[in-house]
Amino acid sequence: MIRAFVQAIEQLGDPRIRDSILLSLALTIATYVGLVAALWYGLGAIEVVDPPWLDTVIDVAGGMAALVVALIFFPAVVTIFVGLFLERIADAVERRHYPALPAAREIPVGESIVGAISFAAVSVGLNLLALPLYIFLPALNLGIYLALNGYLLGREYHELVAARRLDRSRLRRERRGHRTRLMLAGVAIAGLMLVPVANLLAPVVATAFMVHVVQALRGDPGTA
Repeated sequence: MIRAFVQAIEQLGDPRIRDSILLSLALTIATYVGLVAALWYGLGAIEVVDPPWLDTVIDVAGGMAALVVALIFFPAVVTIFVGLFLERIADAVERRHYPALPAAREIPVGESIVGAISFAAVSVGLNLLALPLYIFLPALNLGIYLALNGYLLGREYHELVAARRLDRSRLRRERRGHRTRLMLAGVAIAGLMLVPVANLLAPVVATAFMVHVVQALRGDPGTA
């Protein structure tokens, strides 16, 4: 799995992926800034009249909280856009590393985005439920975050990539048969999305990484 991650990062210089990187960067930055702005505005709406200094403390704390909370919900929201460059990245990775593979089924962008929106809704909901644990269990919050989002992201990225070559029943069988490995792959993706600056490229890296993971699960990269 480490090798798959390294291969994904090494291919960022591939000209066939360059446009996807630029698109991903623009969408990722806009998403994070939008999340921070919305949360900051919402938390800043809390006003305390007396004493005045308390209102200032709440504003500052609200700004810092907005940065952290936006980071928590960032993976769910940014995954919505993966469908815009999924096909291009997956195709580039397969051509370079798995040239014996037959042509994949092209998934409509709309289908990918609808699926990602559904995933985002579930992910945001579960992370909202887990938010008290993140706040009140400082010794365990990172582990809880990685476990929850590792499961969700491993499942979602696997489905996005594997659906290009498997029907629904085979996809579900593969997911059930490799549940632990897919969760570990998801944990790696969730961890990357927590790293400032590196998380700007996380959607592209995660997509390329999951192509390698999916092929490794099947044992023989020359089979669909």
